[in-house]
Amino acid sequence: MRVAVAGSQGLIGSAVVSALRDAGHSVVRLVRREALSDDEFSWDPETFGVPDESLEGVDAVISLGGVGVANQRWTGRFKQELRDSRITPTEVLADAVTRAGVPTFISASATGYYGNTGSDVATETDSAGEGFLAGLVTDWERAATAGAGGTRVVLLRTAPVLSRKGGLLSRLRPVFWLGLGGAIGDGKQYFSWISLPDEVRAIAFLLESSISGPVNLSSPGALPFGEFADAMGRAMHRPTILKVPAFAAKAVGGEMAEEMILFSQRVAPGVLTDNGFTFDHPGIDDALGYVNA
Repeated sequence: MRVAVAGSQGLIGSAVVSALRDAGHSVVRLVRREALSDDEFSWDPETFGVPDESLEGVDAVISLGGVGVANQRWTGRFKQELRDSRITPTEVLADAVTRAGVPTFISASATGYYGNTGSDVATETDSAGEGFLAGLVTDWERAATAGAGGTRVVLLRTAPVLSRKGGLLSRLRPVFWLGLGGAIGDGKQYFSWISLPDEVRAIAFLLESSISGPVNLSSPGALPFGEFADAMGRAMHRPTILKVPAFAAKAVGGEMAEEMILFSQRVAPGVLTDNGFTFDHPGIDDALGYVNA
């Protein structure tokens, strides 16, 4: 299969490219700079779009771009940057996919779509929740599906990704290493997550399937944040006795901390498991054992 990947230099994208090539697929990378090798094509959503030749003979396009939502506090300017890095690029890619007749378009999304779910389990059939992230993801998914025609569109509603190389754990590890880790708020809010290897395997699984629509890329092991903190402590052999009050988290992280840490999200990977996908890291101890190995 010939696959074009946008966002191929990020944490998930680079791992996806490597895995697909290892599996025997031909991969071309859509890059937003000058192309430096035969497997790269330059594109720019603001100017010349996606060159026609970049999608010749392509069976699927995977879009994984977007500025990280946890990169900084959510100022008005940064919120606009989050939107600008997702909505227009996705619209341009989706339009190029349709014009080129590419059969499959797989687009990044996020479990932020569900907002604060409390103790309720969120599934792919649920409506969007409330909050900035829920609104952003709703518009992002709309951009991916607008004018899709006969294209199979898959929306990757991804939970926070646990990895050795970056993402959420790169921010948490130093805190726990100093013995300062612990529950945030009352610690009862549910935390959904997925390991990077399972994220990549799930994307490859969806690429080769006939599944379409939203798919939750989240492990079946969602758990209260306090239990996640305890698991981090066990994995790093550090105490987790400190607790951060909700007001302190909001004072430091603002709206970002509220939606990403204090909101409760208990997301179930229903579509994946119903279609036979199995997780290498279904539980948090499995995942953290891998990450900290």
